[in-house]
Amino acid sequence: MTSSPFKNICIYGAGALGGAIAAKLASSSGQAQISVVARGAHLEAIRSGGIRLWEADADQPLVAQMTATDDAGELPPQDLIITGLKGHQLAAAVPGIAKLLHAGTRVVMILNGVPWWYFHRDRQSGHAEHQMEELDPNGDLWRLIGPERVIGCVAYQGAEVVGPGEVRLANNGHFILGEPSGETTADIEAIAAVLQRAGVKISISERIRDDIWSKLMGNAAFNPISALTRALMSDIMNDPALSAMVGQVMSEVKAVAEALGSHLALSVEERLDRSRQIGSVRTSMLQDLLAGKALEITPLVGVVVSLGKLTGVATPVSATILALVTQLDRNNLLAAG
Repeated sequence: MTSSPFKNICIYGAGALGGAIAAKLASSSGQAQISVVARGAHLEAIRSGGIRLWEADADQPLVAQMTATDDAGELPPQDLIITGLKGHQLAAAVPGIAKLLHAGTRVVMILNGVPWWYFHRDRQSGHAEHQMEELDPNGDLWRLIGPERVIGCVAYQGAEVVGPGEVRLANNGHFILGEPSGETTADIEAIAAVLQRAGVKISISERIRDDIWSKLMGNAAFNPISALTRALMSDIMNDPALSAMVGQVMSEVKAVAEALGSHLALSVEERLDRSRQIGSVRTSMLQDLLAGKALEITPLVGVVVSLGKLTGVATPVSATILALVTQLDRNNLLAAG
């Protein structure tokens, strides 16, 4: 077996997806030292008993031990960092992530929605190196992490933290990796190999932005609508008015994506047909709402509206949903104290 160049691997944000990847990496054969940065009761459970990962349809959990901390300064510099944080959580994590970097560190960012590094080495849109303040306040991610370190990641994996230190997967999902430049580099091939050996299904994309928008067609619609209505995806699709609204949002997202030079293989009608097959799924935004957590609004909805303005694409339904879900988030956080 070819030796991996990644001897120290940190999963920064070991929630549902991050925790699942950490457990798989820690359980796979190899010489890499696996660590996680987590917090609260989840961290204490990982420290004492590791991560218990329930694969889809598994009778027994996979139990994996690893180094766990809430202080990145306790860890050595890392060769590979995989972030499991949501877009609105990244800014606060910049100082911790920066402590883990050395000259050659690569950072895989598993993100829903438009990522902060989107326009780095972008040859499709005509807006190369444009920075989005709403995703990267003060430019800290761009300056201290650096878009040149990043490998984009789109996840198609249902997962939920069902208890401290315990993660359950809803399906046998997969992850798409892509360099912002579109190149298939030695780094991305080595990262894919490490994850594949751990049992994570991986593909490499030369047009990761297309993959980002393809997933966002669903997330920009279902996440906020589910939070506003407390409805499962199946309930939304069974309601004619709500399913029509989903289609309107998807059309706006597709129009913005195409204005930025992306190509989405599926039509809105085809995406709606696929969505009807998903079933009784509780979106991540609805999970966060019910848990009293801040909602991931800007990367999923806000940036669709702002990039619509940048490209001259009208997004009236997305703008209305943005206003509603922003107020919902504000009231929810006040209620949670």
